[in-house]
Formats: sequence, C-alpha cells, structure tokens
Amino acid sequence: MRKHSTTSVITRSHALFAAIGSFAISGCHDGPLYALKHVNPYFTMKEWREDRAFGVTDHQRRNELLTLCEQIGDMPMERQTFWSGHLNKMIDNDPSPEMRRLAINAAGKLKTNTAVGLIEKGLKDDSIKVRMEACRALGRRSEPYAAQLLASTAGSETEQDVQHAAIAAMGSHKNQIATNSLRMALSDRNPATQSIAMQSLRSVTGKNYGNKPDAWLAALDKTPVPTAPALTDSGVQVASGTDFSMPSTNEAASGQQNVKPDSGGTMLR
Repeated sequence: MRKHSTTSVITRSHALFAAIGSFAISGCHDGPLYALKHVNPYFTMKEWREDRAFGVTDHQRRNELLTLCEQIGDMPMERQTFWSGHLNKMIDNDPSPEMRRLAINAAGKLKTNTAVGLIEKGLKDDSIKVRMEACRALGRRSEPYAAQLLASTAGSETEQDVQHAAIAAMGSHKNQIATNSLRMALSDRNPATQSIAMQSLRSVTGKNYGNKPDAWLAALDKTPVPTAPALTDSGVQVASGTDFSMPSTNEAASGQQNVKPDSGGTMLR
C-alpha cells in the first residue's frame, strides 16, 4: 500500500502550537458550549472564513472536486485529458483519503484511455474507502480489463469490505471473467459473501437459481442439483424416481386375468 505524507504548513503549525499552549495555560476555555459551537453553522463557517486567509480549505477543495465528478464525463475530450493529469497527481500525492476517493470517482467517469489505469492505482491505496471507491468505479467501466481487476481484487483482498465491493461491482460485467470469479466466491464460508456473489450472478447471467450456493454451483456447472435420497418406511434409501406404491385394484385384477396354469398345474403369466 502507498503511504501518503502530509505537507506541513508553517503558518497553520504556528497557530496550532499557539492554541495548544493557550489550552495548557488556561484549560478548556470554550467550556460546555464547545460542542454546540462546533455544530453551529455560524461558528463553522466563521472558522472556514478564517482558514481561507491561509489558503484554500479542504471544504472548498471537496466541493470543487464534487462538481468535477458531476461534470467531467460531459467535458470535451481535451478537457478530460487535462483533468486526467491533475487527477493522477491527486491520487498519487494528496494526503486526504477523501480527496483521493473523489479523484478515483472522477477518474471512473473519464472517457479517455487512461481512466482504468488511474482507477487501478486506487486499488493499491492504503485507505479502505479509496479501494472500495475504486471497485465501484471499475463496476461502471465496460473494459474487460476492469473485470479482470475486480476478479483479482475479489480473490486477493484481505479487507472484507473491499472484497465485497469488488464482488458487487462484478455484477455489472456480463462476461466469463466475472462469472468464473463469482463462482469461486460462492465457495466462501461467509454467508454474506455468498449472498453478494449470488446477487451479482443474477445480474450477470439473467437467471435466478434461488438463495442456495449449491443450486448456483450446479447450474453453472450444468449438473443436476443434489438432493437427499428418499427413505422408505423401513428407513432404506432408494433411488430418486423409484415407485414403491401398491398397484390399484384394476391393475391387480388385470394381472390376475393374464395368469394361466401350465400342464403341470403351475400358474404362468
């Protein structure tokens, strides 16, 4: 996983140290109203306005990136290429996992040939939510390589949330790569994993074989669904389809009419 280092801002650092020193001397000067002030929009916006004196805030950056996510897919190709380079730098270097997550989201909407490569970087991020976003972005792509990346992630990812995101995203890829990977997921011991795999298989195959992994495995392998052998009243197992019912009265009478004695007195049919 790639580790991201936070760039120090000298002015903010001085302000932070001054605040820590003030707290150590005077205690919690905000008192019991601190929590209320923290959620009050007036105080929050006031803090943002003060932060803007030092530069662009994370709040501003996030809003701008959200706007880019909404618009980038409709931009002219030259603008998409331009933003692709900026997204690449953000995915590689931005210290904020949320910003990297949004960069992956935007990359997933690009119509350039660099899109899947940018998303692939997100699969290697140290943040779980960035890797999950990469899986969702790959689910929106149509390239076969996107399905390959999802299949690889589903088979190798150690974080269950990311693995489940990859399995769910494969439901959008109607190809053999996704089918084979989802079939393997059915053998997982975790019922949640099996359930997500079956849901994706319904989308991939257009079929519904119920909620039993064995039924799906049998259908994918084109073999009969295994059933428990039947039991007679005596507890003996019998093959499926064997008829042990008593003959009807008409059948019995018909059988008796076909019985003829031989010359020795033996009854023959």
